Amino acid sequence: MSAAALLLLADGRFPAGGHAHSGGAEAAVRAGRIHDAATLAEFCRSRLHTAGLTAAALSAAAAAGHDPLALDEAADARTPSPVLRRTARRLGRQLMRAARATWPGPELDALAGARPKGAHQPVVLGLTARSAGLTPLDAAQAAAYESVSGPATAVIRLLSLDPFDATAVLARLAAETDEVARQAEAASRGAVADLPAASAPLLDITAEQHATWPVRLFAS
Repeated sequence: MSAAALLLLADGRFPAGGHAHSGGAEAAVRAGRIHDAATLAEFCRSRLHTAGLTAAALSAAAAAGHDPLALDEAADARTPSPVLRRTARRLGRQLMRAARATWPGPELDALAGARPKGAHQPVVLGLTARSAGLTPLDAAQAAAYESVSGPATAVIRLLSLDPFDATAVLARLAAETDEVARQAEAASRGAVADLPAASAPLLDITAEQHATWPVRLFAS
């Protein structure tokens, strides 16, 4: 395992397109559910234990060698919002481009050929981790961290929140992020059908609403 590879994959500057997405934070800010560091922490904690756990398990399973096409179908089944399904595939397509340039490998090539319009981002993330020589736990860690770091970064821009406060939110969630990653990795040792399917209905609803806004800062 390369610690440097994990840091690179989890770095927000890795050119995977995530900077253009708020993970539902923009809609939550407009609705008043996020208005300071405390409410950002509540939002991130909820996202971590729902969408974050599901994404982390899919990523860990891909890194463990499960069939990525079966995982992509499982991701579809776990994403009821059509908008979020499209978003996940756009992000997966962008991540695939970055991954094949950075850690090229036959498994990435095969998935890109089978899903030319993009596979779900967590599946691509896990396969990218595998191509980089990382473990399923590493993949789960990257996915879990991404589920909270994306919204935290977005809220800095949306509310002009002090970056120190946003970073402190992530620091206080570190132990929970580690635990979610461990849960996801453990789940990835079983069958694809048994992977977590933790739901976040409000994220699904607000994603559909957000997509209709004529003016917005983030793509999702």
